[in-house]
Formats: sequence, structure tokens, C-alpha cells
Amino acid sequence: MSTTAEMGADLRRHLHDMWGVVAGAWGDHADFVDNRGRALTATLLHRTAPRPGDRVLELACGAGGTGLAAASLVAPGEVILSDVSPAMTAIAASRAANMSNVDTRVLDLEDIAEPAESFDVVLCREGLMFAVDPARAVGEISRVLRPGGRVGLAVWGPRAENPWLSVIFDTVGAQLGTPVPPPGIPGPFALEDATRLAGLLSDAGLTEVTVTKLAVPLRDVSFEAWFRRTTALAGPLAQRLAALPEPATQALQARLREAVRPYETDGVLEFPGLSLIATGRRP
Repeated sequence: MSTTAEMGADLRRHLHDMWGVVAGAWGDHADFVDNRGRALTATLLHRTAPRPGDRVLELACGAGGTGLAAASLVAPGEVILSDVSPAMTAIAASRAANMSNVDTRVLDLEDIAEPAESFDVVLCREGLMFAVDPARAVGEISRVLRPGGRVGLAVWGPRAENPWLSVIFDTVGAQLGTPVPPPGIPGPFALEDATRLAGLLSDAGLTEVTVTKLAVPLRDVSFEAWFRRTTALAGPLAQRLAALPEPATQALQARLREAVRPYETDGVLEFPGLSLIATGRRP
């Protein structure tokens, strides 16, 4: 019988592999993701205040948009773009090819293979909620921060306030007869509770902890564009949908078209979205 630790390790490997599978889509849609998250990135940078000479770590970087935005603020300081997926860090590296102060690493945010007290700022945009053990991840973030170092984290807020994604989860779950994400699998809304999120930072010894809301709406030119992009980027969902037979895919899309009508005007989709931004400082 597998131990709890072994099951956790197996789940981590599964999740790491999953993000590698969808890395190509994150590269293809990197500009869209960064444009949509522009206000989110600006808020993270404003609240963590990277300055010249600082050393910055971006965790779960995907295509690296947040760390790339910090690079000019800290020069001649250094920015490390990191992700558990080598395919993701390769994409981030290609986007940073002309930046002399940016490097990439393959790192797990739950086991950051970097020395203690080695970064002035740690950033993570929309990654912490996928940690199997988010308390362990925040503990690692606190460990690698220098005294006075700042952390800025963004996660998706309540599922009900993010219909751009929750409508897909609800519709797929209804059609397949199983919850999406499955029980025990960390998903986009795993840290939707602001009080719990603040507690994770405080419990890790961070001070000046704040959690605030930020609207992150999504606008797409058509149902087809939204469905194609959103399902391609949604790591836990992409593989399940790709395995569906064509009749089931068509039936799912028909149900989804009905579900998104409240957000559609003349074929254009406009969804609300809400993120939680958590910040703290290592004393």
C-alpha cells in the first residue's frame, strides 16, 4: 500500500508531466496571456517594488511574462524564470533571449533548489493554486527570501466569479458525470478563499501580509477562439478533452454555447474574472 508521501510524490509527477504536455499552447498564446494579465503583473510589481540590483525569482513562470516585466526594473540585478516543466522554461528562455540579466531554471515551487536568503523578490502569477502542498510552497518561498525580501502571489478568486473557466468545468463535469477537477487534484480555484491564502503567508513567518481582489476580465472575439484557447491552456482539462471522441466533443460544445449566452453580444464573449493578490515580507 502506498504511503501518503508516495501518493503526494506520484501526484506531483503527474502534474509536472501535465504542464509539459500543454507547454506548446502556453508558448503559442503567451502574448494573449500577458496582455490579459497586464494589470495583474503591474500590481504584483508595484507591491513588491523590485529595484535596481535586486535578485528576482519567478516561480511557475509558464512563458515568463511576469519575470520579463521585472527585468528592466532590477537591471543590473538578475531575474530567474523558473518552472517545473523544462518545456516551459525553454519557451521563457526564448522570450528572454535579448535580455542579458534574465536566466532560467527548472524548479519546483514546493522544493526550491536554491540557497536560503538568496532573493529579494519572489513572484508567482497563477501558479501556487496548483501546488499539492501550498503551505510547503509558501514555506519554501519564505526560506529563499532575504530579510526584508518581498513576495507577490496571484491566484484565481472564487469559482463563481470566474465564469470564463468555471462554465467549462461545470459543463464538462455535467457531461462526464464527474467533478472537474477531480477530488484531490489541485485546480485553478484551490486557493479561492482569501482568508486561507493570507493564513498561508502568515504561517510561513511572513509579515505585512495583504490579500486584495483585482478584476481580470476576459474578452474573446468568438466562441471558437475562447474554447480553443482556454481548453488548450487548462492543463488538467486539456488531456481529458483531447481524449473525447468527436461526437462527445460536438455535444460538449453545443452545451457550452448555451452556457455562455449570458456573456455573448453579437458573437463576442465578455466574461468577468477575479484574481486574489497576496503580498508579504520576510522580517
